[in-house]
Amino acid sequence: MADSSVQSRIDPFIARLTEALGPKGVSIDPQEIAPHVHDWRGRWNGSTPVLVKPASTEEVSKALALAAEFGIAVTPQGGNSGMVNGGVPYGEALISLRRMNKVREVDPLNDAMTLEAGVVLTQAQEVADKAGRLFPLSLGSEGVATIGGLISTNAGGVAVLRYGMMRDLVLGIEAVLPDGRIWNGLRGLRKDNTGYDLKQLFIGAEGTLGVVTAATLKLFPKPAVKETAWVVVKSPADAVELLARARAWTGGAVTGFELIPAFGLGLVLKHIPDTRDPLPAVAPWRVLIELSLPRPEGAREMMEGLLAEAIEAGLVGDAAIAENIAQSAMMWKIRETLSPAEKAHGKALKHDVSVPVSRVAEFMERGEALVKRMAPDGDLIAFGHVGDGNIHFNVTAPQGRDAEAYLEGEGKAVTQAIHDLITELNGSISAEHGVGKLKRDEIARRKSPVEMEMMRAVKRALDPENRMNPGRVV
Repeated sequence: MADSSVQSRIDPFIARLTEALGPKGVSIDPQEIAPHVHDWRGRWNGSTPVLVKPASTEEVSKALALAAEFGIAVTPQGGNSGMVNGGVPYGEALISLRRMNKVREVDPLNDAMTLEAGVVLTQAQEVADKAGRLFPLSLGSEGVATIGGLISTNAGGVAVLRYGMMRDLVLGIEAVLPDGRIWNGLRGLRKDNTGYDLKQLFIGAEGTLGVVTAATLKLFPKPAVKETAWVVVKSPADAVELLARARAWTGGAVTGFELIPAFGLGLVLKHIPDTRDPLPAVAPWRVLIELSLPRPEGAREMMEGLLAEAIEAGLVGDAAIAENIAQSAMMWKIRETLSPAEKAHGKALKHDVSVPVSRVAEFMERGEALVKRMAPDGDLIAFGHVGDGNIHFNVTAPQGRDAEAYLEGEGKAVTQAIHDLITELNGSISAEHGVGKLKRDEIARRKSPVEMEMMRAVKRALDPENRMNPGRVV
């Protein structure tokens, strides 16, 4: 958007936008724009000529219709908590959905609620809780991530094992197409066999096909009790076997199963205030297990029985069950602060990858050997959601080296080797963070030509002028 032909259209575009949305809906103030044009980690810095702040679906429609009329590209943005450079504008008009934060409907008897795209995840959880229900999506950025952004990136989090990704939690979507037309697909139906499931096109599309403005989301019964345990294991292989036993033993009541390395635990204890090791041990791995049960009777006994059997089988070295909410919160705090602790330790090559659960142990073993061979002076910090095969496999720059130079130089070969291994294991190089600009070219190389052409065909059909979040995903 830097060329003169586009620049000449910006001023009249902004004037018409201001007329259509009013002064509250449009900003060219550099100070107001500044927080929107770089990511929260400070890795990417962009620019935009105008910040569009619609307060309704109709205003989003007007904005996109004007963008189509003037030939202006648009980048939609939710809470700007993404990890793959998908929501930072690079000259495009930026449309922020934060003002669209209304709760449209809560329907407990249908176990559903309809929220606008700007509702923050913690607010969504609170809305469900007040209705006596559970909205299970939970992740580290839940205090800033918005429903629209979570849908657009098909967010995951720590409860995917039991409840699925965001894709599994969406019943219906309202979206505005690139030409400004509004599609109302807000149906609270579990069964609707009337053709293509169009809502799925927008889930994980990262704003490249249109702007999600509202969604009808699934709710679930609130568990009567949660049991949390901190478990010491020798290897990822033992952790995977423990997972299988836990699911069988509890009848599918496992809602969290997180793998934590001893090295990562040490980083949390060093860099995160008010943390402590729930069970000091020399073993190299920990597992955080959470069970969610409909009745309190027998819950503790179920966890105790599972762990006793696992210890007897040699899968578990030792275990501690949280005695109260505070102890459970401390265990979860360690898991949830692994990323900031890693950041404090130093910049790292980030790999958000997944493999079939049955191949997690193989990936961890072969991946560790790969890192020792290619980056012997770097630190491997591998942790994540064993229950759904999603591992955050990160490698810090070698001590004493310029981190930026390493990440942009030699580190790229390490990333390619790790991704090659993931491909060999029939996995994914983006498990829950999305594609954005960061991985767009790489997925084009790794997906089959047929698959890429199918994706591009969808993009051409809905956004033939390539104005929606250009340069991302496809």
